[in-house]
Amino acid sequence: MRRPIPTCVFSDTGPPASSDGHAVDRFVQIASLTKVVTGTALTRMAASGVLALDDPVERWLPVAPGTGITLLHLARHTSGLPRLPPGLHSRRDPYAAFDRPALDRLLPRLDTLATRPAGEVEEYSNLGYAVLGAALTAASGTTYEELVTEYVLRPLGITEMTAHPDPGRRLPIPGRFGRPRRPWKMDGAILPAGGLWATPRAAADLVVRLLVERRLGDPAPSWQTSGPLRWHNGATRHASLFAGAMDDGRWVLIHRLNAVPEDTDRAGIEILRGGGETRSA
Repeated sequence: MRRPIPTCVFSDTGPPASSDGHAVDRFVQIASLTKVVTGTALTRMAASGVLALDDPVERWLPVAPGTGITLLHLARHTSGLPRLPPGLHSRRDPYAAFDRPALDRLLPRLDTLATRPAGEVEEYSNLGYAVLGAALTAASGTTYEELVTEYVLRPLGITEMTAHPDPGRRLPIPGRFGRPRRPWKMDGAILPAGGLWATPRAAADLVVRLLVERRLGDPAPSWQTSGPLRWHNGATRHASLFAGAMDDGRWVLIHRLNAVPEDTDRAGIEILRGGGETRSA
């Protein structure tokens, strides 16, 4: 018997479709799509004069001077910082111990953690987004959730996105023998890199309102680009998604549980190409 792969798809081609127990209105982890929210908060704060995109990170955090790392470097993954914070050992729940004190212990030696000078090469970095989120909270004087609500979610009219959803509204991840799998704990220092939860409905609204309707201006530097496509994906151990939009207005948001992340990416691209098939719940 195959393991169920609950799937939910939103796109410009028709109504939402779901299968194998997924739901448009239950909260799921959106993983690294969180980075888009963080990057959009950065650009909005810069537009409001709270900070500048080229601010050196040491302006806002107790980082050794002279790293050359700016807030924009962090957003573009060109900071030179490694993909992951050092010292993550647990595969079961790798980010659970990476709390704010753990990040604070890394900040004074950020220059020694960088693998190359800032601005030279793009290297995807969850650590970089944890640092960026900490800088934004320092600049705003509020929590991460408060600042993204003020600068991103409320202006977009999105309410079903949070770091702490009601447990009763979370969509369980089916595991062996019908037992739900435990999601990763990502509400500590890693939150700005991948810790938000949302309903698929809200995640789809985010994609449309940022990439298609451009309600908050030009898309943030967090989005990846491939020709006419702007996109981002994300994955935790048992959840994965792909989101993107073409210059001509075609768009997709696909979220899956118990799926191989690369398969989720391929499914999203196939839908954008017009060859994807979904089943309504």
